[in-house]
Amino acid sequence: MKVIICGAGQVGWQIARYLSGEGNDVTVVDHNPDLVRRATDTLDVQGIAGHASYPDILERAGARDADLIIAATHSDEVNMVTCQVAHSVFSIPRKIARLRAQSYLTAIYSDLYRRDHMPIDVVISPEREVAEAALRRLSAPAAFDVQTFLDGQAQFIGIRLDEDCPVLNTPLRQLTDLFSTLRAIVVGVRRKKRLFAPEPGDQLFAGDAVYILAHAEDMARTMEIFGKTSRRQERVVIVGGGNVGLAVARALEARTDRIRAKVIEKNRRCAELAADALERTIVLNGDGLSAELLAEAGIDRADAVLTVTDDDKTNILAAVRAKNEGCPMTIALVNDPTLEPMLGPLGISAYINPRATTVSSILRHIRLGRVRGVYSIGDAEAEVIEAQVLSTSPIAGQFIREIGFPEGVIVGAVQKGDKVIRPTGGTRIDDGDIIVIFALAEDVREAERLFQVSIDYF
Repeated sequence: MKVIICGAGQVGWQIARYLSGEGNDVTVVDHNPDLVRRATDTLDVQGIAGHASYPDILERAGARDADLIIAATHSDEVNMVTCQVAHSVFSIPRKIARLRAQSYLTAIYSDLYRRDHMPIDVVISPEREVAEAALRRLSAPAAFDVQTFLDGQAQFIGIRLDEDCPVLNTPLRQLTDLFSTLRAIVVGVRRKKRLFAPEPGDQLFAGDAVYILAHAEDMARTMEIFGKTSRRQERVVIVGGGNVGLAVARALEARTDRIRAKVIEKNRRCAELAADALERTIVLNGDGLSAELLAEAGIDRADAVLTVTDDDKTNILAAVRAKNEGCPMTIALVNDPTLEPMLGPLGISAYINPRATTVSSILRHIRLGRVRGVYSIGDAEAEVIEAQVLSTSPIAGQFIREIGFPEGVIVGAVQKGDKVIRPTGGTRIDDGDIIVIFALAEDVREAERLFQVSIDYF
């Protein structure tokens, strides 16, 4: 597949890394020559320095025979015009644009993106993706990572094991025997910064970050077995009243279970806009780092604090201060991945990486074939992939124990018809089954080959 990626920032670079690693013909376009050079020096891609919306630049990038264009520059308008040029001049069949401004995303204007208007096939909103990620984190207070699969019937969670975890030093094989009816599987373990797919004989230790795929109905029991208690969220403080904070507050207001939310926003104009847009949420104008303002927001009685300003350091410090003031759960928005190792020692419960959420969303729309969902873990270290098995797939009709999955791949859940089951070696994979797998980055291509989806994108 021939792909043009416009924008060589964090998101563009990461998408280029994925697609080039899978053998696609990728060209990166950016007006900043240094970013283009970084991409061409570190990835197997071609690079063009220039403005992505210019027809001559797209021509040089190979737009005449491109299958897909992803417009992920920092300008919404450039992204929109790029898709228009790609459609009108070069007839590129599929166009994805990243748009930030909420005015472009309002549902009543969605007709704008029709083929005879502004032909964009998929619109990605980082703010909305981050807001949804924040809501998932709030729904699972004990987890630092949460994603849903199989239409909500399965959940993928990441939890850190404490010293009092009941299943420490127990081989995973033995856990399966002890909890034979539990529909949950440990698919990944991060130990001392190394992420790996565990073997049945591996044990879990305090300090491990464990990734689990579980049936939604068994989630509460799974958390209990791993020493985590679920606490209902009734009071939430949101630091940052911009697009993300506002989207989260609106979603909390719309929920049937009443959650009391308060928003702290430093910019007066932004605070006034948030106050006008929200009905039951109290909006406070001031600095989220202020102990006095946090006290006024009732941080000591809050069940969770969500820090989502546009500054990483403010988010981290506000979360730490909230923790010190007695808030049990802290979730911070962190753009810089190099800061992530600091979050655990600082006592921050969970973090949201906008880049990872946006990359996951774009990958989900790129891999159209039989891949129904993709979730990126960490700094592109692994993926959770939901895919439907084709009748021509090498794994159709085989038992899991007979399938030559790479060492870094674990099957976490299987859906047969409407029923989701915990897979075992004796589970037979049939045509039409939907499988959720965990795959380390170096094994993704081989896993997709087994599904026969890598050549079935479109």
